[in-house]
This record gives sequence, C-alpha cells and structure tokens, in this order.
Amino acid sequence: MGSTRLPGKVLKPLAGQPMIARVVERTRRAKGVREVVVATTREARDEPLVELCHSRGWPFTRGDEADLLDRYHAAAIVHRADAVVRITSDCPLIDPGLIDRVLDAFRRGDCDYASNTLEPRTFPRGLDVEVVGFKALERAWREDTNPQWREHATPYIYRHPEHFRLRPVRNDRDLSYHRWTVDTPEDYDLVCRIYDHFGHDRFAWTDVLQVLDEHPDWVEINRHVHQKSV
Repeated sequence: MGSTRLPGKVLKPLAGQPMIARVVERTRRAKGVREVVVATTREARDEPLVELCHSRGWPFTRGDEADLLDRYHAAAIVHRADAVVRITSDCPLIDPGLIDRVLDAFRRGDCDYASNTLEPRTFPRGLDVEVVGFKALERAWREDTNPQWREHATPYIYRHPEHFRLRPVRNDRDLSYHRWTVDTPEDYDLVCRIYDHFGHDRFAWTDVLQVLDEHPDWVEINRHVHQKSV
C-alpha cells in the first residue's frame, strides 16, 4: 500500500476486482502452488489490505515493512513451505502457466533458485516469477546484512551464484521491452485497458501479446517509465 508513485495501488480496481485479488486468484490457478499467502506489513496504512484478506479468507502474515526477506521467511515457517514462489502484488497479469513453468524448472534443475528474471531478461516485466528453496531462503535470511537487499527479499541469493545454484527460465524471443507491472498511473492505465478488453481474468500472457499487437498504441502508454533499480 506504501507505493510512492501510485499510493494504494494494490486495492485499485481492475474490471471490478481489487488488483491484489487478480494477483491472488491468477496465482492460485498455478497447478504447482499449494497455498497463496499475502505477506504484508504492520503499518497502519496496510489495514485495508488486511481487512480484505480477512473478508476473502486469504492467509496472510505481517512484518517489518523494510524487511521483506524476514516476512517471506516467517511465512515459509508458518506454512511449512519447502519452497517459496515470489509473486509481487503489482503484477496483475501474472500467468499461472508461466508460474508452473518456473516451478518445473526449479524441481527438475537441482537448484536453489529459479526465475524468469535472471539477466538477460526475455519476458515482459510484470510476469516475474521467482522460486527459492527454503534452505536457500533461510541462509539468505541468516546471512544478508544489506538493508536494501532485505527489502527486496531475494538479491542476496541471485547476486551470489558462488553460493547458490541458479536456474534461469527464458522465452524464445526477447519481449523484455514490454512493461506490464503497475508502479505508475501510466502502468495502471495500460493494465486497465487490458482487463477491460477481456472483462475477466482467464486470459494467458500470450493473449495479452495478441491484444497489444492489435493495439500497438497501448504499448506507448508507459514505454517511458523506468523501473527502479535494486
């Protein structure tokens, strides 16, 4: 809820549902996901999100706003997860089939961390999936002393390939110039157009590509927006 560029973005409506609901429900449809847990903060401004979790029956944990790594670690312990799938709440186009693809790469790859975000990126930004084994997560939680990295949960892992086995998942063509995450009003405008076009959330990420091919002007809406670096 504490976004500086688009405050309260996770509760903004998309075709009649809060953005976070779109993220939760699309993530739940991944066959390899056992449970979806909302990892939020103890800040008062997140109370509306907590109330939504209560009303929808979504499991949630609360912790330090500046330490997402600790929140993930706590959620993994409470829910006895042997691996954690990280999906951010500002990615309402997240694709369940792509989540399963990264999970499959993690399970077959004898690795600690699998993701479609490892450089060079090839998927649109906003389809980000990270899978990390609990042992690697716990080691990062124990050893990471960089506050900025802890705020983003996983940098300690993917920036130490000498300690962790990393497995990238890549698309067969580079589509990283697409921006489907929601950080700004322009991002939100684009995603609203996509949801209004479909009128539901049962579309795949490849369906979104087709819509954008039909409406190339939509891609220009947020092309100028730059992603904040970690």
